[in-house]
Amino acid sequence: MPRLTELESSLLAQLRVDGRAPVSVLAQRLKVSRTTVTRLMSKLEASGVILGYTVRTHEDTEPGIIHALSNLEVERNSTRKVSLRLGGIPEIQTIHTTNGEWDLILELRCANLADFDRVLGKIRSVPGVVNSQTNLLLTTVAR
Repeated sequence: MPRLTELESSLLAQLRVDGRAPVSVLAQRLKVSRTTVTRLMSKLEASGVILGYTVRTHEDTEPGIIHALSNLEVERNSTRKVSLRLGGIPEIQTIHTTNGEWDLILELRCANLADFDRVLGKIRSVPGVVNSQTNLLLTTVAR
């Protein structure tokens, strides 16, 4: 990944707050021209820094959706292979490598408890997964 300038970092911070902000508003907030903002956004998209734009919804708008974090321990030298297999499970939103007791942390989003149970079974059956601990996320107090 390219090293970001201060202006690029500021632009990303603004987009995280409001990804739909018009270029003119972003330019005004950053005290640069609209052309500069447009050029920076194109550059960040082309370099893979900006992967896309999305919508964040309040959890209450999707009642029944189960959100969870799953910590996994994997066999030595199998993190990449396990990650690739896990990437094929659509309910896994993100896969993070980490240090400490666990090798991977997964963010899960399941339709209901039965779906959650099925997904946990799939995760635990992936060759190379040695141990897991999963926690349901109850209430988001800050984001």
